[in-house]
This record gives sequence, C-alpha cells and structure tokens, in this order.
Amino acid sequence: MTQAPSAGNELSNPPSDGISNLRFSNNSDHLLVSSWDKRVRLYDVSTNSLRGEFLHGGAVLDCCFHDDFSGFSVGADNKVRRIVFNVGKEDILGTHDKPVRCVEYSYAAGQVITGSWDKTVKCWDPRGASGPERTQVGSYLQPERVYSMSLVGNRLVVATAGRHVNIYDLRNMSQPEQRRESSLKYQTRCVRCYPNGTGYALSSVEGRVAMEFFDLSEAAQAKKYAFKCHRKSEAGRDIVYPVNSIAFHPIYGTFATGGCDGFVNIWDGNNKKRLYQYSKYPTSISALSFSRDGQLLAVASSYTFEEGEKSNEPEAIFVRSVNEIEVKPKPKVYPNPAA
Repeated sequence: MTQAPSAGNELSNPPSDGISNLRFSNNSDHLLVSSWDKRVRLYDVSTNSLRGEFLHGGAVLDCCFHDDFSGFSVGADNKVRRIVFNVGKEDILGTHDKPVRCVEYSYAAGQVITGSWDKTVKCWDPRGASGPERTQVGSYLQPERVYSMSLVGNRLVVATAGRHVNIYDLRNMSQPEQRRESSLKYQTRCVRCYPNGTGYALSSVEGRVAMEFFDLSEAAQAKKYAFKCHRKSEAGRDIVYPVNSIAFHPIYGTFATGGCDGFVNIWDGNNKKRLYQYSKYPTSISALSFSRDGQLLAVASSYTFEEGEKSNEPEAIFVRSVNEIEVKPKPKVYPNPAA
C-alpha cells in the first residue's frame, strides 16, 4: 500500500460553504455540486469552468444528474427540484414535510427518488413537472429519518437514523424486499451499492465500513464483513473519524472512502486490502465521485462540523487523475506447493 502524491487539480469558483455532494455525469466530465451556500453548481472539469448555478431557498443537501445539462436537487427548503442548466430553468416536482437529504434518478424506472428527514421516501415522475399531484408516484414511510440512499438497477437501498436499512425493488415499492439493521454499532453516514448489483457498502461515524450482500443464503451471508479505517493512534489513544463518503470505481469495482481525517483511501473489497492512500487533504472529505470511465476522482475537501464551530480551511474541490495501479485489484499470489 503506497501513498500517491499531489491533491489533483483544484476547481476554480468553489462553493463558499459546506459541500454536501458532488457527482460526475454518466456522459461527460461535467460535475454537479450541491452546497450549504444554497447553490447547485455545474462544472466542466475538462476546462475547469463553472457552466452554471442555481440559488435555492435553503442549504442544498444533495443533487444528481438526469442528463448532461439537467439534474435534480433537494435540500433544507423541503423542495424537490428539476434544474436545467443550458436554459436556466427550474421546476418544483414537489415537497416533503421536512428537509430532503437524498436524491437519486433511476434510469431503469424513469423516476426521481427522494429521501427526507420527514421519514419518507418519495418517487416522482419528472415528466409531469406542472404540479405535485401529477408528479408524485408514491410515498413510503421509513422507520426513521433518511440519511443515505443508493441505487443499482431496480434495487434501492435506504439507510436511516437508528441504524435501519431498507432494501426495495423499484418495481414494487409497497413493501421493502428486506428490512435490516446495520451491522455497525454507530450511526450510518453513507451507503453505496456495488456496481455489480450484489450488495452494498455502508460506512459509519465510527471509522468503519461494512460490506454487505443482498442474497440471504448462508453462503452469501458468510462473505459479509466489516473493517476499521480512517483512524490514527496518538499518545496511546485511538482517534476515530467518521467515514463520510464511499465511491465505487466503475470499471474495477474497487472503492474509495473519504473521512473526517482528510484522507482518501482506495480499497479492494474482494481481497480485503487497502490499495492506496492519497496524501492528506486540507480538511474533512465530505464527498467523492469517480468519472464514468474511472479515470478521474473528484474530491470535496470541506469541513463537516464533526468538531462543532471552529476555524477551518475553505471549501475546495480537487479532481485527480487516477492511475490504474491505484484502483486495479492485485491478483492473489499463491505460494508454490513444495515439490
């Protein structure tokens, strides 16, 4: 396990307050960024330029792409918005009763899915953006406030307060397919599905990641495990940091984690190995995203207030070129049997 130098290229015109999420487009090197400064910004990473921004009525807590120039955003003003950058237009798809923490767009279902602190997940049809009664497809009660969501194919994983995890099939949202409890003891920070659709990784505030599988058979469940990360020992004490973000590499299925320690680590989940650690960033890592071909990694260096109000480094977005050696699983070497 080696450390890679250099933080990457820093984007100009970064957000002026906490970065809640960032995501690469599936079609280009466009990057969508949501922030506590009430704005959603679209960057073109290839030219390091800000292509557009929208100002909302409160902190923007999440965003996702629809296509290259449009997407969806949610936040503290309880609204679910569709935003179209090339014409500067926004539509309100609908609202929740409390701030909306998560948004995903399902290409499989053609629906926008939102998760809120009002303890519901709602599905929306973005084609009917003329009134909430026409756009809302369904509302599904959760055991607690929604903290993180992830999609793969027709599967939706919803992680809430109280360490609950609900797994849905988007084709039948009336009941969760599975109701689980996080295998980690502390509050969930992030959940992300494996690109191959077999399970999900879940991180907690207590420097741990759990690797889980959807298949309930004994053989599949025997493969699940959890590991410690984003920790350091100082004067004989273990200092433990929240793991804020998980991002899977689209080609190799290895994944990056970002923590409040300012480090980004790359892991090979199948072989239970850390492949790489990037040199330390100025402050907490609040979000991570690989580009569609896995050749770029966007890193949000943004204090997440885990230690309360204190003077902190300004928000910054770094885009680093990913070297294959950093993300490609290393084949297992088996000892030669004695002759």
